[in-house]
Amino acid sequence: MFDNLTIDTDERIAVVTMDRPPVNAIDQSMYGQIADLFGHADVHLPDVDVVILTSQGRHFCGGNDLTEFMTMNPDNVAGRMAVVHAAFWAIYQCAVPVIAAVDGVAAGTGLAIAGSCDLVVASDRARFGLPEISVGAMGGAKHLSRLVPQGVVRRMFYTADLVDARELAAFGGIAAITTPEDLVTTARQVGRSIARHSPVAIRIAKRSLNAIEYMDLHDGYAKEQQFTGELSRFGDAKEAVAAFFDKREPRYTGS
Repeated sequence: MFDNLTIDTDERIAVVTMDRPPVNAIDQSMYGQIADLFGHADVHLPDVDVVILTSQGRHFCGGNDLTEFMTMNPDNVAGRMAVVHAAFWAIYQCAVPVIAAVDGVAAGTGLAIAGSCDLVVASDRARFGLPEISVGAMGGAKHLSRLVPQGVVRRMFYTADLVDARELAAFGGIAAITTPEDLVTTARQVGRSIARHSPVAIRIAKRSLNAIEYMDLHDGYAKEQQFTGELSRFGDAKEAVAAFFDKREPRYTGS
């Protein structure tokens, strides 16, 4: 079903691996596959509470397949970019949290994919960049702004230079840095710390965080209170409180 994506599921955590040699550059077909998989996660990834998005080979994603840029023009750009946007949006709006596990280069589209995820774990040889200005395109700066301050966004966008993961980690945009060999293992550890909670609470938390991300303090907290009300209808919410008072591990049922 997915020519350039493989899926491995264990302990309610799915590892989705991008596989389009040599550098996982993404074409229109692969954008569509990403949009389908993440946009319908409850269908394609049943019984999963966390997704890790990683890559085959030395690089996470070298960007958009540049051969498609050669045929881009004002007449077809809107349709093509709609497919690209749908892929990024599907990751951002995925029903469960998505952790990007980045090794090697994440450039352009690769950076936007990482920036669409909930969390980023990177290897110590990972590098991030937005080469758009150097290849006659725009985009990705808004995704980068989820990881670093505006001054860093502008420097990276104007220069199109690759930046080491450790530099970005200093701004809080990367959850952990590890060796390439331990990358997915580390991402799984982060994933397990999420997946130990109620499946219902995880999904509502994802919707809540997305909803409030760009709200002000007053409206954002009011919105969170609405999600608290929604969660209170589920037995898992009461089980969490009962387990706290009983000093035991909660037994969640997802209901």
